[in-house]
Amino acid sequence: MRRVIFFVLVSVVVLAGAIASPPPHPVSCARDGGTSDCTVTNTYGSFPDRTICRAATATFPRTEQELVTAVAAASAARTKVKVATRHSHSFPKLACPGGGDGTIISTERLNRTPVAVDRNKRLLAVESGATLRDVIRVAADHGLALPHSPYWYGLTIGGLLSTGAHGSGLWGKGSAVHEYVVALRIVTPAPASQGFAVVRELRVGDPDLDAAKVTLELQPQFKRSVKFETRDDTDMASKLSVWGSLHEFGDVAWLPRQGKAIYREDDRVSVSTPGNGLNDYLGFRAQPTLGLITARAAEEHLEKDGTDIARCLSARVPGALFQLQAYGFTNDGSFFTGYPVVGFQHRIQASGTCINDHDEEAPLLLSSCMWDPRVRGPFFYQSGFSVALSKVPEFVADAQRLRDLDPRAFCGLDAKLGVLMRYVKASSAYLGKAEDSLDFDVTYYRSYDTEGEPRGAHADVVDELEQMALRKYGALPHWGKNRNFAFEGAVDKYPRAPEFLKVKDRYDPDGIFSSEWSDQVLGIRGSRTSIVGKGCAMEGLCVCFDDSHCAPEKGYFCRQGKVYTEARVCRRDEAGTTTSSTSSGTSSIVDEL
Repeated sequence: MRRVIFFVLVSVVVLAGAIASPPPHPVSCARDGGTSDCTVTNTYGSFPDRTICRAATATFPRTEQELVTAVAAASAARTKVKVATRHSHSFPKLACPGGGDGTIISTERLNRTPVAVDRNKRLLAVESGATLRDVIRVAADHGLALPHSPYWYGLTIGGLLSTGAHGSGLWGKGSAVHEYVVALRIVTPAPASQGFAVVRELRVGDPDLDAAKVTLELQPQFKRSVKFETRDDTDMASKLSVWGSLHEFGDVAWLPRQGKAIYREDDRVSVSTPGNGLNDYLGFRAQPTLGLITARAAEEHLEKDGTDIARCLSARVPGALFQLQAYGFTNDGSFFTGYPVVGFQHRIQASGTCINDHDEEAPLLLSSCMWDPRVRGPFFYQSGFSVALSKVPEFVADAQRLRDLDPRAFCGLDAKLGVLMRYVKASSAYLGKAEDSLDFDVTYYRSYDTEGEPRGAHADVVDELEQMALRKYGALPHWGKNRNFAFEGAVDKYPRAPEFLKVKDRYDPDGIFSSEWSDQVLGIRGSRTSIVGKGCAMEGLCVCFDDSHCAPEKGYFCRQGKVYTEARVCRRDEAGTTTSSTSSGTSSIVDEL
């Protein structure tokens, strides 16, 4: 079995680069030429609660006037509206209007890049449906650069701004893209006397810009020098508090089971520095579809029937292969010859070639993005939360104590290349970080089966880690990456949230752009994000306080946390069937993994 797993993972990671068929559009309509009887989902094909989101109609405006008309029609009819982006990469139901009577407005065709460029003032205006990939390229064509961005460039500008997406860095204005917005045109509902919709233009100095915080302020093109160094994690808790101040674009990935931390030394250098490096991250390349399907089958076997030994052995392979191939970085766009990799900002800051050069006729069975929902390939979930930098050493020390109790329980995180940690600077935005923070991205296995299935062996450690961060250390959840329970009371953690809600009510007094989900997330109208019921904690829809919220019939019961004892997690009964090897002949082998 070990050889099979190794071969499968190699085939997925190494045999990459083929032209992919385009990912499916998130909005699908069955009638009236594709505008009625619609469903909307995310690019992963599933929301946290696995519900199907429906809408009565969908519209695909190409111009600002068409957008105004769409908003006016919904406003006049008092129809709920939500906006869907080209690929819809958020995990939660941000784009679901709620019920079957709502309207979806897609920004897929509102993607002009640029609308305007002022090279002297270093300003770039784009439509909200423009992808980050196109923004980066157009800026570079004019000798300019967006200083920070998320690492995946398949996001749209509107989507990444609405979820607070960011890169990593504390220098200057920090890594959140919304910090570089200096003007914004938005369409909002209006009274009948104003035609039911109006265009509002916000600029620097307008306090409401902090509510939405799409003209971008850029910088002259520059180069970066990137180097990855793997070290022991024994001093990671203290080192994390200063790493962001040492390197302008530095981040850290933690492999908890292996006790390793991968430090990214990433800094701006002179444009005269030799090098034309390229970031083509391995995980964002087109992958052979057959390899993805086979890899998932092997992963499912390990999760359901494998031992901790087998899971921990296989978990080492992805990280080793990614490190061997420099994570997809090359020194000249083709070959990696050694660190540092030096290249222009637009070639280093983000990647995502599995959405590049799509061939509409390319058979899906040849290659696809790793997460394409039409393929039964890797299926995962990602939780994101930000811990104030002043609390990071103590939180990480607690996380390491949890790891030390049973290191094998963390092999599932190692298999997903560990916990990625990125720096985010304090912001004046109403829903921005009140303090300099470190963002934690935790990725883990998710079952394709019906709700109530375990999210993988030792899923309780992820739940305890999240509850510890959110409750003990007051972490802020990422708006686009979490399960329901993480948003419970979240908006109250933002000191300027009341100002945000005032602006929301002023621009949308009838709640046209509200939904059950957004009301839950914002904690308004008496709604709560947690959905309490049988098996709810297995999917993160609630925090368990009764065994029935787990899956007692499958051996999972509600138990307190091992380090953060106030946590309540679904844990496999210690006296029940276990997939771990417990004989004295195997314990020493496991300890070495």
